[in-house]
Amino acid sequence: MRKALITGVTGQDGSYLAEFLLQRSYEVHGIVRRASTFNTDRIEHLYRDPHEADVRFHLHYGDLSDSSGLRVLLERVQPDEVYNLGAQSHVRVSFDQPEYTADVVALGALRLLEAVRDYQTRTGRQVKYYQAGSSEMFGNAAPPQHEGTPFVPRSPYGVAKVFAHLQTVNYREAYGLFAANGILHNHESPRRGETFVSRKITRAATRISLGLQSKLFLGNLEARRDWGYAPDYVQAMWTILQHREPDDFVIATGESRSVREFLDAAFSPLNLDWHKIVEIDPRYFRPSEVDHLRGDSSKAQRVLGWRPQTSFSEMVRLMIEHDMELARAERTLRDAGHRTGSRGPAHG
Repeated sequence: MRKALITGVTGQDGSYLAEFLLQRSYEVHGIVRRASTFNTDRIEHLYRDPHEADVRFHLHYGDLSDSSGLRVLLERVQPDEVYNLGAQSHVRVSFDQPEYTADVVALGALRLLEAVRDYQTRTGRQVKYYQAGSSEMFGNAAPPQHEGTPFVPRSPYGVAKVFAHLQTVNYREAYGLFAANGILHNHESPRRGETFVSRKITRAATRISLGLQSKLFLGNLEARRDWGYAPDYVQAMWTILQHREPDDFVIATGESRSVREFLDAAFSPLNLDWHKIVEIDPRYFRPSEVDHLRGDSSKAQRVLGWRPQTSFSEMVRLMIEHDMELARAERTLRDAGHRTGSRGPAHG
């Protein structure tokens, strides 16, 4: 039974990857940060009492800022594969928290790579390492972006991801680690965080359709992104580590759409005119914008046989259906006299 260790297991990608690996008979170990409240909603359906027999999903407290803790976890888990998905991944927030973003995203990857190198050197066991890259590393490089496209990051998050990417390449070349990069363009799902623009749109569309919300505040509607479906993309992560040699791959659909087009796709099926609902809030503009991201995944298609399986329209439909269920439950609570509403800061 192969063992996998996932940082960021409580996130969108981490939860789908854990599901994917469990379906393939892996023993899966996830790292979660210690907090006074639980943040495990996305993986609760996977969790079983560790006292039960044949449990294959385990959670461990840890943090990418804690190098000694990462070393201890590698010793305890003894993984065959390590997927580094943990990050402060909100681009707009990275401008507000640049030092924290760099510590977790950039130095966090370096700490984990060094822990893997040390463990492999001492035990002689090969550990395959996957680094989650981002299309934000390309910044304003001309589309379509492929593996040879120069990195021109336009945010602290993008800069930190470039550092992590290059360190992964360096550890592969300097120490012979099986260290691979997946440069993933935007990928969404019903598990996307509600402060990300895609989920912010589908959440608002369904709430507005049921009279729970009247306005949606967004930033740059002209930004174009290559939006794919998260479960398709976590399959790509696994496929990258199954290749005979470690390498770097761009994962994308090859199609790009503006935020306006995303609004059309989300509001039209609900017979709503978003032009009467959406207002622009300058707070949601980035200090430096990324105008157009569109990926070229022809290398992944040719070498790995990977292709996206879910269309843009199908992805949006799945998100709308999920968020409609949440909105209906929220309306039921409201009608019963309970207070409802969105929580936390909303970044567009």
